[in-house]
Amino acid sequence: MKIIPAKNSAASQTVVENSSVSVTDALEEYNRLKRKLLMLTLASGLIIGLVVWCVYGQKIALSYFIGTLFGAIYLRMLAKGVDRLGKQSKRLGYARFAVFVILIAIAAKSEQLQVLPAFFGFMTYKVAVIAILAQDLTSKSDSR
Repeated sequence: MKIIPAKNSAASQTVVENSSVSVTDALEEYNRLKRKLLMLTLASGLIIGLVVWCVYGQKIALSYFIGTLFGAIYLRMLAKGVDRLGKQSKRLGYARFAVFVILIAIAAKSEQLQVLPAFFGFMTYKVAVIAILAQDLTSKSDSR
């Protein structure tokens, strides 16, 4: 076990246990997780969007689909920002927030789109995050 001093005052020390996982394996797992998040976001957006289309019609479904695409772009930008942490920057920037603002502005100005379904479509990436979290929690409880 190795003790590393923490940077913030909330925790004075962080305990890091030796792991048999190599850096290469960890990076491969991280890259798989990024791809899985993006694919789950797009797949769940497609499935939910089709249900929305059947229940609420084409106009609301289009808004949802557009929101899902913007959410996927946001998720991709977030992943690239996380990739740069420690190498090129010490914190995440706010440029990806512009993706959300642009989506809402387009939906508000367009007569073809509606703001609320576009917002829900944007938040579809959270469905993927929750699904992966639930899968991880289930697999960890099964291994006990």
